[in-house]
Amino acid sequence: MSAAAPLRPAPSAGTPPVPSAPAARPPSPVPSPPGARRPVLDWRIRFAVLCLIWGFSFLLIKVGTHGYAPLQVTLGRMVFGTAVLGAVLLVRRERLPKGVRTWGHLTVAAFLLNALPFTLFAYAELTISSTLAGICNATTPLWGMVLSLAALSDDRPTRRRVAGLGVGFAGVLVVLGAWEGFSGQDPAGTAMALVASASYAVGWVYVRRTLSGAGGSNVAMAGSQLLLGTAQLALVTPLVTSFPSSFPVVPLLAVVALGALGTGVAFLIQYGLVAEVGPTTATLVTYFIPVIATAAGVVLLGEHLNWNTPVGALIVLAGAALTQSRPRRPRP
Repeated sequence: MSAAAPLRPAPSAGTPPVPSAPAARPPSPVPSPPGARRPVLDWRIRFAVLCLIWGFSFLLIKVGTHGYAPLQVTLGRMVFGTAVLGAVLLVRRERLPKGVRTWGHLTVAAFLLNALPFTLFAYAELTISSTLAGICNATTPLWGMVLSLAALSDDRPTRRRVAGLGVGFAGVLVVLGAWEGFSGQDPAGTAMALVASASYAVGWVYVRRTLSGAGGSNVAMAGSQLLLGTAQLALVTPLVTSFPSSFPVVPLLAVVALGALGTGVAFLIQYGLVAEVGPTTATLVTYFIPVIATAAGVVLLGEHLNWNTPVGALIVLAGAALTQSRPRRPRP
């Protein structure tokens, strides 16, 4: 589940945090200078923690909506996520980016990568399972491929990647049980989850084209983006929802965890992984999110799981992997 727009190529999540339209092969990670401080935890442990955080995000959204309106869940998520990155900026004494143009692009990025998809997923989970929402999130690479075919990417699609697009969307049909007329699935909720995933893809294309050379640190850019997204939701939420008459503890804790961990801490882990092992390896988190989301929904929420859901999810992930494949470079 995507939470922010780092300057260097990185996987987007989310939600989510999932690669979007194919871009040029990202550079290898820069080796740390001599004497640089090494992370306390091995990157594999941090990778596993990131998979768990983003995989459980869909369960937390579902629990949060049991006590609060979807927009309130999203606003709370943004507030706590912004607080985490703001605290990091204060500790590091980093400044926010400068320039009206940069802040204008960050405003659009905040809408496409945070405010809109987070809200759509929250509304979607009123009528669909967290399992289905997590699987829909995995379609972001497929939407990225659609944008690539629409000439929004500099990469020329290969046959393998176009085939991956077809395989991926065939997997979506399997998940939804198309041969049964999509019985048992709410069309509106499913559509909102798919549109949220497409919003991630559009947002990452926009970010790469407008903010790749904006300057400033990744944390500063991400914190500014989350701050703008929080402001957008703070303006809309009071107009659409009424102030809660009570504050149920469990849904409130779910919203706090969703924001602080799924939006704040997850980005910091993600950026550290990209810097240490490179974007290619860090992107693999994409393929674990729906698996964890499915397991969490079934085990902890008691969501029903038909045979076509895991089978379709595997087909979606296979298609997503094909859309990200690139031809090998010839040896000099």
